[in-house]
Order: sequence, then structure tokens, then C-alpha cells
Amino acid sequence: MDRDKLIGLTLIFGILLVYTHFWGPRPVPQTASDRIQQPKLSAPSPHIGEDTTSITPPFNGALAQARQEPAREVVLENQDIQVTLTSLGGQVKAVTLKNYQDYQGQPLVLLDGQSSAMGFRFTAAEAQVNTNALPFETTDKDQYVVGEAVGQATFTWTLAPGRYIRQIFSLPSQGHQLTQAWEIVGLEKHVDEGQIDFVWHDLIKRTEKSIKACRNKATINYYLANHTFKHLKEYATNTQEQTIPSPVQWIAIKQRFFTAGIIAEEAFVQGAVALKPMPQSTTIVKAAQVCLALPPADLQQVRSGKFTFYFGPNDYPLLKGVAPGFSRNLSLGWPVIKWINQYLIIPLFTFLEQHISNYGLIILMLVILIKLLLLPLSYRSYLAMAQMKVLKPTLDALKAKYGRDIHKVQMEQVKLYRAVGLNPLSGCVPLLLQMPILLAMFNFFPNALALRQKPFLWAHDLSTYDSILDLPFTIPAYGSHISLFTVLMTASTMLHTWSSSQVSAPEGPVKILSYLMPVTLLFVLNDFPASLTFYYFVSNLATFGQQGLIKRFVDEDSIREKLAEHMASHRNGAKSRLQARLQAAMKAKRSPKK
Repeated sequence: MDRDKLIGLTLIFGILLVYTHFWGPRPVPQTASDRIQQPKLSAPSPHIGEDTTSITPPFNGALAQARQEPAREVVLENQDIQVTLTSLGGQVKAVTLKNYQDYQGQPLVLLDGQSSAMGFRFTAAEAQVNTNALPFETTDKDQYVVGEAVGQATFTWTLAPGRYIRQIFSLPSQGHQLTQAWEIVGLEKHVDEGQIDFVWHDLIKRTEKSIKACRNKATINYYLANHTFKHLKEYATNTQEQTIPSPVQWIAIKQRFFTAGIIAEEAFVQGAVALKPMPQSTTIVKAAQVCLALPPADLQQVRSGKFTFYFGPNDYPLLKGVAPGFSRNLSLGWPVIKWINQYLIIPLFTFLEQHISNYGLIILMLVILIKLLLLPLSYRSYLAMAQMKVLKPTLDALKAKYGRDIHKVQMEQVKLYRAVGLNPLSGCVPLLLQMPILLAMFNFFPNALALRQKPFLWAHDLSTYDSILDLPFTIPAYGSHISLFTVLMTASTMLHTWSSSQVSAPEGPVKILSYLMPVTLLFVLNDFPASLTFYYFVSNLATFGQQGLIKRFVDEDSIREKLAEHMASHRNGAKSRLQARLQAAMKAKRSPKK
């Protein structure tokens, strides 16, 4: 491996490490208290982990008796989701995604009564009221929605004639969006300062085999009315809190493959969010709190509005159709990386999906197509390697002549490169230009919903690591399992390094670094999805085949002759065109006329 190509590989390796560090877990010192203190809007909310339904409203008498009545449930169901509504709070109690299963093969329950609670919150007579504890009434029954119909359930809580809260939930026959229209009438005298918040507490459930991957990808995203996207850190290990002073269009509690979000018809005035990791739990990855201030009403006697909930997968076409900016819940990387994924990788992957049913073969075809796309860059890189191979004897002679004087060797190498017309960066620049594709794959595969629970060879699920052996102990920085595709990727990378080093064997620290890079990747990528490491492994194999194919079209003898001619021309002194013309004219003048 020549020095310049090694520089290119080192830069790529450095960028990859920085990238994995940016997206990977970073230890953050724990705060003095792990409890989330919700930033204050109209009033402090309960701490996560407390019973969010045990709220005593400032009413008594008939209400206290009504609260003892058992809650009624209404199920709205279409071909994609099943939503269970409850009269206790007139709220969404549970959501099941019908076309997906969790890591145990059970129906995927995104929310349930033990993990989620939502409702309106306000203060009345200096006491806090949460509607998720109030007994609503309904006469609606379970509905399975088909065709052009829309399932609907109405929940009403009445304080007195003309004073009530009504919530109407609507579900179409397909899709993952639930609409909630709400109306608060005649309660202006009971609402201190007229401020009403919508509060949502959610213990984010584990849905995947790797709870570490679930926890690292769970966060809260939100989109402001001025079209600014913001989010809490995915990999933070401490409690995060943010107050949102600007109008909010939507907020999403985002997991790795699924999202539960709320979109306002009229932007929320302000908000506050908080997120707390739950590292001791095996079923809950993080605890989320959302508090959103409803816009004030011009007519205080009646306040009304509409929300749209999205309970569904992080599928780019689906997210794109929910609301402006909602597709940002699918992380595709930094801007350039995102554009490559959005306009090249995703369309190409979708096209292959339509014609190939085996996802391992799809990844294989993806490698072949990407390699063909990058063939011109690979050709230039290989051509530079061939030129360096021709120069290797001369470079070895320089090293032998000047010995340990590294500075002198480098100076003579630069002179040699100039003499033969070789750009020392010609080998590493093509590799660097391929880096965006490499990073695009690094973002695409860990977030590819289509690969979830898809088997290939020994990998039972291409969206998680392919463990062939679970260790009874944990190796620091490596883990407690062995991922075979990661091992194969590392071995193929080291083989490629050895093959390249035959052109110009590196020495000392450079040689150690060339083999240290793939070993480091073995540790970095052990917990990553099998689809990613399989792609890198096949890509390495394809590189060998591609180099063998290119070699057939590269005549090293011709390169050797051209370099020798260029060097001879440099030694004899290159002549300008003007000098050549003057010499030709003088020669013609001296020649005898016929």
C-alpha cells in the first residue's frame, strides 16, 4: 500500500470514527437527581415514574361518586392500526400496529394503559386538574372501519348543563392517523388565567431485540411554526429538559422504527419536553414527557381545536405525507448524506424491492450497482496504484540510499513525482470522493424499516446484529456476543490491506496503523445491524473482483514506458512550443535550398 493511498484510507477511517462517535453513545455525567422536573408552563407536571392519573380535581359530590364507575372502552380499528379509547379521561389508551410484530413475535403495541397517559391540564381554584382522571361518558361501540367509512367515538364529561368537555376521535379505513377534535365549553370561570395545556406522558416501550439500539435511537423531535426542526439528543445518558418558547407545529416521540406524534391544526403557543433514560428496565427504554400550551380563544365561552395523531412506522413515504417536516423523524444523516439517501439509495433500494424478495440478494445487488456507479473513481484509484507499482523499485532505492533520513526521502519522492508527472493525491482523492456513499449506507441500513425482522443466512434479523455466539462475559468496548458478518468484514478488510501493501510495503507505525484500522472497526461495528456489516463485507469482495477486472484494461508496461518518457523529457529539459518553433525555423533556414 503506497503512502498516499494510506493517507486516503486513514482520512476515511478518521471520518468514520468521528461519525460513529457523533452518532454513537457518549457518556454524560449524571445529574444530582434523575427525576424529570417538567419546565413550568401553567403549572408543574408530575415527575416521570409517578402515577400520572392520580390527580384530584377541584370538584366533589356527584363527580367523586362518578369516578368510582368502571371505565368503558371503545376500539376503532382499520387495516393498519387498532386504537383503544377509554372513558377514563376520554383518551387514547392503547395503540397496536397490526402489520408489525415486536421482537418476541407478539403484536406490536406502541402504547398501552400502563405506559401512556394524555389529556388536558389546567388549574382551577389553585388546584391542578388533568382530564385523564375525569370520567367521560360515551355511547359508541367498537368499530372496524372499511371502505369510505370513518370510525368515530365521542366522549363527554359534563360538569353542569352548558359546561362540559367533549372529545371526538375519528379513524379512516386505512392509514396510521387518528384525529381528535375537542371542545371545552362554559369552563372559563374554572380555568385560572385561561391557560390550558395538553400533557402527554409516555414510557417508551421496547420493540426490538437490541434494547441498547432501542434506547440509543429513542428521542423527542419537534417542529416549530417557523419551519425549524429540533430534537433532544438520542444518545444522552442523563435526563434532558427543554422549554420551547416558540409556537410548535408538531411533536413526535420517536423510536428507532416507529413514531407516536401529535400535530396541531393551529400551532401550540409554546411547549416543554423532557426525556429520561431507563437503563435498569428491560421493557422500557426511556420516559418521555410533553407539555403543550393550547392557543388562547377569542371567545372564552367556547374553546375548540383539532389534533392529528400519527401512530406508525418510520417509513419515508408515509412520514412525508403526515405534515411538513414530519419526514425528519427518519434520520438520513447530514445534508449531503441525506440527499444521497433520499435521491439515490432509497429509490434504488425500493426499485430492487419490487423485483427481488430476498433482502440479502437486494443488498448484494445494491453493492453491484453502487460499484458500477463508482467505477470511474475506482479506475482512477487503481491506475494510481499501477503507477506507484512501477515506481516502487525507484522508491525502494531512495529509501536504501538515504536510510533513516525520512525528510530527505520525502523530498526526493516529491522530486520523483514531479519528474514523472504523477500527482501524489491521485490515489486518495477518488477514495475520499466515495466517502459520502459509505456514510450514506452507515445511516441507511440502521434505519431501514424494510430490513426489520428479515432473515438472511444465519442472521435472523438483518436490522440487528447477527450473533453466532453469546459470550458468558462482556468484553470491554466489544460486547458479549460475536457478530459473524462483522468478523468477515474485518477479515476481508485486512486481506485487502495485505493485498494493497504488496505494491509498496509500509513500515513502522504506518504498517501498524494499516492493520489497526480494520481491527478497530471490529469493535465499533459489532453491535451494528447485520445488513450494514454484510454490505461492507460484500463490498470488499466486490472490490477484489473490480480490481481484477480493471487490471485487464490497465497495461502496466505502457504505463512504465510513459513514465520513463516523461522522466527523460524532464531530465533533458522540457521545451516550450515557442522554443520548438524557433528551433525548427532556424533549422529550416540553415538547410540548403533545392
